[in-house]
Amino acid sequence: MCGIVGFTGSQNAAPILLDGLKKLEYRGYDSAGIAVLGENGIHMVKASGMIKNLDAKIKGGAALPGHAGIGHTRWATHGEPTDVNAHPHMSNDNKFAVVHNGIIENYAQLREELKGKGFQFKSETDTEVIVHLMDMYYEGDLKKAVLKTISRLEGAYALGILCSEEGGRIVAARQSAPLIVGVGIGENYFASDVTALVAHTKNVIYMEDGEIADITPENITIYDTTGKVLEKTVTRIAWDIAAAEKGGYEHFMLKEIMEQPHAIKSTIEPRIKDGEIVLDDFSLSDEDLKQINKIMITACGSAFYAGSVGKYVIEELCRIPVEADLASELRYRNPLVDEHTLLVVVSQSGETADTIAAMKECKARGARVLAIVNVVGSTIAKLADDVVYTWAGPEIAVATTKGYTTQVAVMDMLAVYLARRLGRLDDAQNKELVDAILQFPSLIQRSIDLNPNLPALAEKYHSHNDVFFIGRNLDYAASMEGSLKLKEISYLHSEAYAAGELKHGTIALIEKGRPVVALACYETLFDKMMSNIKEVKARGAQVLAVVLEGNRQIFAEADDVIFVPRTKEIFNTLPEIVPLQLFAYYVAKANGCAIDKPKNLAKSVTVE
Repeated sequence: MCGIVGFTGSQNAAPILLDGLKKLEYRGYDSAGIAVLGENGIHMVKASGMIKNLDAKIKGGAALPGHAGIGHTRWATHGEPTDVNAHPHMSNDNKFAVVHNGIIENYAQLREELKGKGFQFKSETDTEVIVHLMDMYYEGDLKKAVLKTISRLEGAYALGILCSEEGGRIVAARQSAPLIVGVGIGENYFASDVTALVAHTKNVIYMEDGEIADITPENITIYDTTGKVLEKTVTRIAWDIAAAEKGGYEHFMLKEIMEQPHAIKSTIEPRIKDGEIVLDDFSLSDEDLKQINKIMITACGSAFYAGSVGKYVIEELCRIPVEADLASELRYRNPLVDEHTLLVVVSQSGETADTIAAMKECKARGARVLAIVNVVGSTIAKLADDVVYTWAGPEIAVATTKGYTTQVAVMDMLAVYLARRLGRLDDAQNKELVDAILQFPSLIQRSIDLNPNLPALAEKYHSHNDVFFIGRNLDYAASMEGSLKLKEISYLHSEAYAAGELKHGTIALIEKGRPVVALACYETLFDKMMSNIKEVKARGAQVLAVVLEGNRQIFAEADDVIFVPRTKEIFNTLPEIVPLQLFAYYVAKANGCAIDKPKNLAKSVTVE
């Protein structure tokens, strides 16, 4: 997720902006830039890569004199991570500079309109339309230009605006992206979060959606999209810098779990238009799609478990054979792949070595490749024929949470999209599924809210050395990810098994007191799962069951219960996995583990 910062005051702006950007590094980024209003207009410097590259270019800020400015760390969503695509972006006449966090959904239409009026674009970003709109609408009244500009924008944004004709004045605007204003003495600020500000001020104003801040060194005026001035409360921050980076949470993993409703919203909302799933970056023609007779999904780790969910959902809705293969196995097994195969490659980083190798192997045999990745410009994104970005934002914790759930959300959307194009869904069926997808953010929040007992459950189970997860169908796919979360951060031995396989060996491991996490949300097979639960209970297991809200039958057998909200059965995995993430977190915390950086693990596995 991008980070933005702004300053106006009597001090040199660039060192303060640079310091703020360094404090935002934890959010993840691929480029950075600063624009400062000096005596001869706006001066801008940008650099791809680490902030130290920008620091060297501007000599710690000394090379950019001026008392008002804006800065940005970019997490690429539109266009590769290059100097040209880095923020800030300047108008053609250098009158305006803009920084932006978020996604402008209607940028393509705006871009064509502005090109038709003679504005020249230098970057591939969605953000550049904003700076040209500001230039088009500015006629000496900055407030009016801002109001006209944001009235044209659809999507999410936190904006910082600098104008060469408005000395000492910066403007910030918020819609569905975080933004706060810092209140100083003879100087004022804005930033994506308090991390960038706490070294300079602890007095902040939290902006809400649809609010604009007009900021000078001496005054801050907040108004709404009609231009009406608002009364806002100044809040005193009690956090230190380390706590601020985590948003007040004890660990990044917990913060990222709690961010999932917002992350999922960012993933799905731009891709649902007029009641239809729209994947603009998927260019497979209808004729070519009809020639596809097999879909293969390949990935590693949690991404593979997201792909396993995709196998069930795509096969059910599209009625096409779907295989899910571990990339580390697929690359070496002489797969049956040809030009009638659609290969779906899943990777958070887009740099996973085994996945890249498997992808190259299948592509060489004629497969069409669709990548589901988070990082723009990554190797997998470049090699694929088509890319769907998850837009999860960066994850700091090694164990993925929102990375996995946004991958599952894309899988669910892909299944509906393909089924619709293949004629497998009528209008009523499509509407029902799309309406359910739109509820994903609130479902995940409900899943969190339903289970305040998770810390207590973790205290009960954390001292066990072995834990088993069981499930059927989609519950089995979710159980694999739930088990992985537990083992990778708590260091407990945890294994997931298809519940129907218990009698084929696994049940020999069940003994008195052994914890078994039984996922039973796929109610089509609930009676079968109840039989499996009875089998392990008869051998002394302690059963922690995961069931849909309102299920009372489970109390006859389970020792403890986690509830998840109801949705379309085919979409159960998303609300189901979130309490298991939290359970793993609290078990690891009870065991005193290094939750954000588990031993022996890396965030991106770039070697075999």
